[in-house]
Amino acid sequence: MAINDREQLKEMLLEKSVRTGEFTLASGKTSDLYIDCRVTAMDAVGASLVGRVGWQAVSEYLEANELEVDSIGGMTMGADPISLSVGMTSANECTENALRVFTVRKEPKGHGAGKQIEGNFAQGDVIVIVDDVITTGGSTLKAIDVVEKAGGKVKFALVLVDREEGGRQAIEARGIPVVALFSRTELIG
Repeated sequence: MAINDREQLKEMLLEKSVRTGEFTLASGKTSDLYIDCRVTAMDAVGASLVGRVGWQAVSEYLEANELEVDSIGGMTMGADPISLSVGMTSANECTENALRVFTVRKEPKGHGAGKQIEGNFAQGDVIVIVDDVITTGGSTLKAIDVVEKAGGKVKFALVLVDREEGGRQAIEARGIPVVALFSRTELIG
């Protein structure tokens, strides 16, 4: 029996990205679970799977909600390979409406144009904001704040893994729906 893309991505995440033990997360919280999605998303096969599964989730959400979006991106570094993979897959499937890809710096650049958003973003763009893992939702909310301050209109968030620790609720409390490719429960039970 052939394994589908979502199941293959799940297996790769479990093999490469999910670790148990004692960890301090970016939020400052301690946890018995660490999920380093970059290891999967920056693997050539993993990136391809993330692109296909992510684009399918984005496409389904857009169709179900009768939406159109211009761009996809999020806080560097976790969102970068996911945004690019989904954007590239969108270009392969619908070149006329391919998603433009951008990244949000943690702080504005200290030289040159001093930008905090790099890449293919323009004021007025309708956005899918991306994150690799959400715990508290803090980094996703920070990216949303930066994008909205620059004139972007965030329609929803795409996350690779929702740790189910309140992040989804914090983001949705801002009126931004969350589409998670996997939840902690789906990954490890």
